[in-house]
Amino acid sequence: MERYRTRPAQYGPRRDRPRSSLPPQAGRGADGGAVRAVRQPGPQRRPAAVRRPAPAPAPALARMPNPRLTGLGSGLFCALVMFLIGGLCAVLFGASLTAYGVLFLPVCVLTAVWVRRGDLMTAPVVVPIAFAVGLLPVADGDGTGGMLMGLVTALATHAGWLYGGTLVAGLIVIVRRIRLVHRRRAAAGTRPQV
Repeated sequence: MERYRTRPAQYGPRRDRPRSSLPPQAGRGADGGAVRAVRQPGPQRRPAAVRRPAPAPAPALARMPNPRLTGLGSGLFCALVMFLIGGLCAVLFGASLTAYGVLFLPVCVLTAVWVRRGDLMTAPVVVPIAFAVGLLPVADGDGTGGMLMGLVTALATHAGWLYGGTLVAGLIVIVRRIRLVHRRRAAAGTRPQV
């Protein structure tokens, strides 16, 4: 029976071959031969973190859109939707600020849910700005001065909707942030300590 000697893997460039400045082709080594995978010895390898499969989403939730907006994107989304809602309220409901306020709440929820994790704190900031932008078509007044006075009056008399929407967006953002911190801590806890 013939026994073959095995040598431990040598790391670093080989000295007997000139080094090429070009990277090796995919699946081939520097000399054109097939590349063999070198396996690390057992004790030096770090075990991979155990990943649990994500639970399957519910069928109703799988159909819901789930975009991830940046901070600027969430601000533009919220301002544009509120401006369109303000225009619709001016045409359909006779500039009813109550209808405008009621429709403002779902927009706050969507903005807080759709903003990406890195920009969570922008949602409670952009919501009041979008409320003011959306009031432009609804505000009563003639000319620039009258429009400005109508905007200030609408903001003052319907501040409850503004505060309510900002509070809803803030609560959703806080809950999402707490869940994100808990996930990061759980992921850090499952990693092996070296």
